[in-house]
Amino acid sequence: MSAEKILIVEDEPALARSLEYGLANEGFKVLWAETGRRALELARARDPNLILLDIRLPDISGYDVCRTLRAEGKRQPILMLTARDEETDKVLGLELGADDYVVKPYSLREVISRVRALLRRAYGELASAAPGGRVHLGEIEVDLERWLVQRRDQAINLTPIEFRLLRELVTHPDRPISRDQLIETIWGYDGDIGNDRTIDVHMRHLREKIEADPTHPRWLVTVRGLGYKFSP
Repeated sequence: MSAEKILIVEDEPALARSLEYGLANEGFKVLWAETGRRALELARARDPNLILLDIRLPDISGYDVCRTLRAEGKRQPILMLTARDEETDKVLGLELGADDYVVKPYSLREVISRVRALLRRAYGELASAAPGGRVHLGEIEVDLERWLVQRRDQAINLTPIEFRLLRELVTHPDRPISRDQLIETIWGYDGDIGNDRTIDVHMRHLREKIEADPTHPRWLVTVRGLGYKFSP
């Protein structure tokens, strides 16, 4: 199997070179974009397996890059790099479709751990760990084997995190699953998310795509004080 391609989007050359060196030593192929527009060009032309995306860029922001890629149906994991340890920055990135975030200053070891965890969950042994088959949520069909979600034969674009969240819930109908359990299953211990709000943000996005009335969900139900469950 060819090495996974990682796109680094970082305008500070020293930081980019450090990431490039560390990832290359781990066997990854590395692409580098210094601007948001160049990142979009490379993401479209080279189809990287994962994107390391800085929020602060000289032309358009990392938020805009993330929003654009998700709107175009790009589903590869996006790991956002933020300079500020503020919840609003993290939540906004997740709102726009990022899968995870790491706060500067970060260690190279931490970034590589996050990268491997996201790749494993998107493409590796955990990508097809759930039972196969199809599940229906009213007019929505979830194909667990082909990673497809459709409403009346129209595809619904979910991010990898959103799909794994949906898959975990629908394969355990009527069973409440805590936020901690969802974090462990979807990101793993080495994902080190450590924030229940992360799950809540992804769940809100998922409901907006799945539920007829996201504010009063029919299928993806909140279990107060615990987490969520799928109510068939």
